[in-house]
Amino acid sequence: MQNEEGQNMDLYIPRKCSATNRLITSKDHASVQINIGHLDASGRYTGQFTTFALCGFVRAQGDADSAVDRLWQKKKTELRQQ
Repeated sequence: MQNEEGQNMDLYIPRKCSATNRLITSKDHASVQINIGHLDASGRYTGQFTTFALCGFVRAQGDADSAVDRLWQKKKTELRQQ
């Protein structure tokens, strides 16, 4: 729901799983959100990070590790192109 200025007024905005694009509902207590920090060429943290959300379904199937690796490799190539 939005007000006249276009600002979101809802208390809960559902997230989407980064691996499967499923909605993460409020009852999905197995879901996680991970921030992965960006490093510069010398290996120091730059203060920036990328956020990935994984639903409980991906974690229950045992695919969370490979999903995060796949998502990060894709994001890393996007960051190098900018």
